[in-house]
Amino acid sequence: MKNIWIFNHYANTPSQGPSLRHFYFALGLEKAGFASIVFASNVSHFNGNDVKIEQGKYIIENSEKVPFVYVKTSPYNKGNGFSRIKNMMSFFFNLLRIVKPVASRFGTPDVILASSVHPLTCVAGILIARKFSVPCVAEIRDLWPEAIFSFGKLKKESLPGKILLAGEKWIYKNADAIIFTKEGDVDYIKEMGWDENHGGPVDLHKCHYINNGVNLQSFYQNMEENVLHDNDLNDASFKVVYAGAIRPVNNVECIVDAAKIIKKDAPNIKILIYGDGSDLERLKKRVVDEKIDNVIFKGFVEKKYIPYILSKSSVNILNYSQTKFNWGRGNSSNKLFEYMASKKPVISTVKMGYCIIDRYQCGISLSENTAECLALAILKIKNMPCEEYKKMVDNAGLGAQDFDFSVLTGKLIKVFESVGVTVR
Repeated sequence: MKNIWIFNHYANTPSQGPSLRHFYFALGLEKAGFASIVFASNVSHFNGNDVKIEQGKYIIENSEKVPFVYVKTSPYNKGNGFSRIKNMMSFFFNLLRIVKPVASRFGTPDVILASSVHPLTCVAGILIARKFSVPCVAEIRDLWPEAIFSFGKLKKESLPGKILLAGEKWIYKNADAIIFTKEGDVDYIKEMGWDENHGGPVDLHKCHYINNGVNLQSFYQNMEENVLHDNDLNDASFKVVYAGAIRPVNNVECIVDAAKIIKKDAPNIKILIYGDGSDLERLKKRVVDEKIDNVIFKGFVEKKYIPYILSKSSVNILNYSQTKFNWGRGNSSNKLFEYMASKKPVISTVKMGYCIIDRYQCGISLSENTAECLALAILKIKNMPCEEYKKMVDNAGLGAQDFDFSVLTGKLIKVFESVGVTVR
């Protein structure tokens, strides 16, 4: 069997956290005849479920059908300060140190899939691939440093900004193949003038698109088995559901503003908000103070209950701030594909490039991110004829099938084939 080494600092198993892309890829690759190992940090980025390493730089576990190599990294306080940078650096250097003993146990890799978020993982993947004389596929799930520039944390013209851009360009040049999770991210290479047509070093033919997605088998199993007993979910009201972080980038306040507008004309609409975040307490207070009683904050719920919650909605809200991110290149939110899998219409408060909602005609994307537009969209779906609503429902379910991990794994295998790695 060909050995696939997968590097993702933040990868999880289902019992550990929400970052399951590479866990599902590994399962799918095994079914296709490959052997996969996932390398991840022993320090959880999400919930503090750290894997203890008493001695050495790594530990190997295989408790959930996929071998995981947990790389010892430094602890860090949540946030994006120095301790997180130190954590990234320790993952990078310790990953370089442990590959030889891991190879002696599992065999050398035939290809390495090195996945960001942070670019040091891709750098490590390229260097280690060179060590073993095998191809490296760099997977870019976030455009760093563009995201850092967008949030004003660093200026492109600064010395650190220039260093990060040079490193990013080096990754694109030296990777044997590149996977983007947003369909339009390849446009970024053109915009930067790094492609061969603009005199740059990057061959666009080695660029591929594999979005995030949903494991439909697991999703529907959770929907049946993990029922949340809640009267708000089971009454006869028209239920608008948002599930996710409650922080400025998600602009949940827009939903509250829309609820205030809707309350006047449609009292039988109930807006259920699931999740936690820095804006939660302030918005809860606002709802009480302004008597916006058609909004109910349900708090944090375990992820296993999300499929059931979404299945009981009438419409699901994909809610973002339009100004804090470049949405022109598309969307790779896992939440979108879970919403589609629930077979309910989706309203996006941002009109994104390469719009999946428009492509599958499974909801409404707003050109203007205002409470008034969101309120009108909710009312439009509530009042649309049954046949039109059912069409959206059917389209959502059919669209989700294109983003099932069995389909995405097939696309990943084709990328491996493009660099000369096949099952046999």
